[in-house]
Amino acid sequence: MFEDADLDQRTWWLVYTRSRQEKQLMRHLRVAGLPHYAPQIANRRRSPAGRIRITYQPLFSNYVFLCGEEEARYKAVCTGCVQSVAPIEDVAHFVSDLRQIQALIDMNVPLTIEDRIQPGQQVRVKSGVFAGYEGTVLQRTQETRLLVAVRFMERGVSVKLDDCQLEVLSKKTAEASE
Repeated sequence: MFEDADLDQRTWWLVYTRSRQEKQLMRHLRVAGLPHYAPQIANRRRSPAGRIRITYQPLFSNYVFLCGEEEARYKAVCTGCVQSVAPIEDVAHFVSDLRQIQALIDMNVPLTIEDRIQPGQQVRVKSGVFAGYEGTVLQRTQETRLLVAVRFMERGVSVKLDDCQLEVLSKKTAEASE
Protein backbone atom coordinates (compact mmCIF):
# COMPACT_ATOMS: atom_id res chain seq x y z
CA MET A 1 0.00 0.00 0.00
CA PHE A 2 2.78 2.46 0.85
CA GLU A 3 4.39 2.24 -2.60
CA ASP A 4 1.67 4.54 -4.02
CA ALA A 5 3.21 7.97 -4.59
CA ASP A 6 -0.12 9.80 -4.25
CA LEU A 7 -1.04 8.22 -0.91
CA ASP A 8 -0.62 11.54 0.90
CA GLN A 9 -3.00 13.24 -1.58
CA ARG A 10 -5.95 11.00 -0.69
CA THR A 11 -8.56 11.38 2.03
CA TRP A 12 -7.79 9.42 5.20
CA TRP A 13 -10.06 8.65 8.17
CA LEU A 14 -9.20 7.66 11.72
CA VAL A 15 -11.73 4.94 12.58
CA TYR A 16 -12.21 4.21 16.27
CA THR A 17 -13.63 0.70 16.63
CA ARG A 18 -15.73 -0.91 19.28
CA SER A 19 -13.71 -2.89 21.80
CA ARG A 20 -11.58 -5.61 20.16
CA GLN A 21 -13.22 -5.14 16.74
CA GLU A 22 -10.16 -4.02 14.72
CA LYS A 23 -9.65 -7.34 12.92
CA GLN A 24 -13.37 -7.78 12.26
CA LEU A 25 -13.56 -4.31 10.72
CA MET A 26 -10.50 -5.06 8.57
CA ARG A 27 -12.18 -8.23 7.28
CA HIS A 28 -15.26 -6.21 6.27
CA LEU A 29 -13.12 -3.54 4.59
CA ARG A 30 -11.07 -6.15 2.71
CA VAL A 31 -14.26 -7.80 1.36
CA ALA A 32 -15.58 -4.38 0.32
CA GLY A 33 -12.27 -3.61 -1.43
CA LEU A 34 -11.64 -0.49 0.66
CA PRO A 35 -7.98 0.45 1.27
CA HIS A 36 -7.15 0.50 4.97
CA TYR A 37 -4.22 0.08 7.32
CA ALA A 38 -3.93 -1.17 10.88
CA PRO A 39 -0.39 -2.25 11.76
CA GLN A 40 -0.02 -5.44 13.79
CA ILE A 41 3.02 -6.84 15.56
CA ALA A 42 3.81 -10.44 16.45
CA ASN A 43 3.40 -11.37 20.08
CA ARG A 44 5.26 -14.57 21.03
CA ARG A 45 4.12 -16.43 24.14
CA ARG A 46 4.75 -19.86 25.54
CA SER A 47 1.67 -21.98 26.22
CA PRO A 48 1.35 -23.94 29.49
CA ALA A 49 2.33 -27.04 27.48
CA GLY A 50 5.57 -25.30 26.45
CA ARG A 51 4.72 -24.58 22.80
CA ILE A 52 5.45 -21.14 21.41
CA ARG A 53 2.31 -19.38 20.22
CA ILE A 54 2.45 -16.38 17.92
CA THR A 55 -0.48 -14.01 17.85
CA TYR A 56 -0.74 -10.68 16.08
CA GLN A 57 -1.67 -7.73 18.21
CA PRO A 58 -2.90 -4.40 16.80
CA LEU A 59 -0.27 -1.74 17.26
CA PHE A 60 -2.94 0.87 17.91
CA SER A 61 -5.75 -0.74 19.89
CA ASN A 62 -9.22 0.20 18.63
CA TYR A 63 -7.89 2.13 15.61
CA VAL A 64 -8.00 1.41 11.88
CA PHE A 65 -6.92 3.93 9.24
CA LEU A 66 -9.23 4.10 6.24
CA CYS A 67 -8.29 5.59 2.88
CA GLY A 68 -11.23 6.77 0.78
CA GLU A 69 -13.91 9.34 0.28
CA GLU A 70 -17.19 9.80 2.15
CA GLU A 71 -18.67 6.61 0.67
CA ALA A 72 -15.81 4.53 2.12
CA ARG A 73 -16.41 6.12 5.53
CA TYR A 74 -20.12 5.33 5.27
CA LYS A 75 -19.44 1.67 4.38
CA ALA A 76 -17.08 1.32 7.35
CA VAL A 77 -19.65 2.76 9.74
CA CYS A 78 -22.31 0.36 8.37
CA THR A 79 -20.24 -2.68 9.46
CA GLY A 80 -21.34 -2.27 13.07
CA CYS A 81 -17.72 -2.39 14.27
CA VAL A 82 -17.21 1.38 14.38
CA GLN A 83 -17.71 3.68 17.34
CA SER A 84 -16.59 6.93 15.71
CA VAL A 85 -14.76 8.32 12.66
CA ALA A 86 -12.68 11.47 12.30
CA PRO A 87 -10.93 12.90 9.23
CA ILE A 88 -7.14 13.09 9.32
CA GLU A 89 -6.14 16.68 8.64
CA ASP A 90 -2.36 16.56 8.15
CA VAL A 91 -2.23 13.65 5.70
CA ALA A 92 1.38 14.20 4.57
CA HIS A 93 2.77 13.84 8.12
CA PHE A 94 0.38 11.00 8.84
CA VAL A 95 1.46 8.95 5.80
CA SER A 96 5.12 9.67 6.56
CA ASP A 97 4.67 8.39 10.13
CA LEU A 98 2.90 5.24 8.96
CA ARG A 99 5.60 4.54 6.38
CA GLN A 100 8.28 4.73 9.10
CA ILE A 101 6.31 2.45 11.41
CA GLN A 102 5.71 -0.08 8.62
CA ALA A 103 9.43 -0.06 7.80
CA LEU A 104 10.21 -0.85 11.46
CA ILE A 105 7.68 -3.70 11.44
CA ASP A 106 9.18 -5.06 8.20
CA MET A 107 12.64 -5.21 9.83
CA ASN A 108 11.36 -7.81 12.31
CA VAL A 109 13.03 -6.11 15.26
CA PRO A 110 11.44 -6.29 18.72
CA LEU A 111 9.12 -3.32 19.11
CA THR A 112 7.50 -2.06 22.28
CA ILE A 113 4.07 -0.46 22.10
CA GLU A 114 4.09 3.00 23.68
CA ASP A 115 0.81 4.45 24.89
CA ARG A 116 1.83 8.09 25.18
CA ILE A 117 4.31 10.39 23.57
CA GLN A 118 6.43 11.68 26.40
CA PRO A 119 8.35 14.93 26.15
CA GLY A 120 11.99 14.57 25.03
CA GLN A 121 14.55 15.59 22.47
CA GLN A 122 13.99 15.22 18.74
CA VAL A 123 16.73 13.04 17.25
CA ARG A 124 17.85 11.41 14.02
CA VAL A 125 19.58 8.02 13.96
CA LYS A 126 22.98 8.51 12.35
CA SER A 127 24.21 4.91 12.06
CA GLY A 128 23.05 1.32 11.97
CA VAL A 129 19.98 -0.21 10.34
CA PHE A 130 17.80 2.68 11.53
CA ALA A 131 20.00 5.42 10.03
CA GLY A 132 17.87 8.36 8.90
CA TYR A 133 14.89 7.67 11.17
CA GLU A 134 13.74 10.61 13.24
CA GLY A 135 11.83 10.53 16.48
CA THR A 136 11.69 11.48 20.13
CA VAL A 137 13.98 10.00 22.75
CA LEU A 138 12.36 8.28 25.70
CA GLN A 139 14.63 7.79 28.69
CA ARG A 140 14.00 4.60 30.62
CA THR A 141 16.09 3.04 33.33
CA GLN A 142 19.43 2.03 31.84
CA GLU A 143 18.26 2.23 28.21
CA THR A 144 17.50 4.78 25.54
CA ARG A 145 14.52 4.25 23.26
CA LEU A 146 13.70 6.03 20.02
CA LEU A 147 9.98 6.68 19.68
CA VAL A 148 8.54 6.75 16.16
CA ALA A 149 5.11 8.22 16.66
CA VAL A 150 1.90 8.93 14.86
CA ARG A 151 1.80 12.57 15.93
CA PHE A 152 -1.91 13.25 16.18
CA MET A 153 -2.71 10.07 18.13
CA GLU A 154 -0.09 10.49 20.87
CA ARG A 155 0.90 6.85 20.31
CA GLY A 156 3.74 5.07 18.59
CA VAL A 157 6.38 2.37 18.81
CA SER A 158 9.87 2.45 20.26
CA VAL A 159 13.10 0.61 19.60
CA LYS A 160 16.16 0.35 21.87
CA LEU A 161 19.25 2.20 20.60
CA ASP A 162 22.61 3.27 21.98
CA ASP A 163 23.19 6.98 22.61
CA CYS A 164 26.18 6.97 20.24
CA GLN A 165 23.82 6.16 17.32
CA LEU A 166 21.78 9.35 17.80
CA GLU A 167 22.32 12.96 16.86
CA VAL A 168 20.23 15.68 18.44
CA LEU A 169 18.27 17.80 15.97
CA SER A 170 18.33 21.53 16.50
CA LYS A 171 14.96 23.22 16.85
CA LYS A 172 15.27 24.62 13.33
CA THR A 173 16.07 21.19 11.85
CA ALA A 174 13.21 19.55 13.75
CA GLU A 175 10.73 22.22 12.60
CA ALA A 176 11.95 22.00 8.99
CA SER A 177 11.44 18.22 8.90
CA GLU A 178 7.87 18.60 10.14
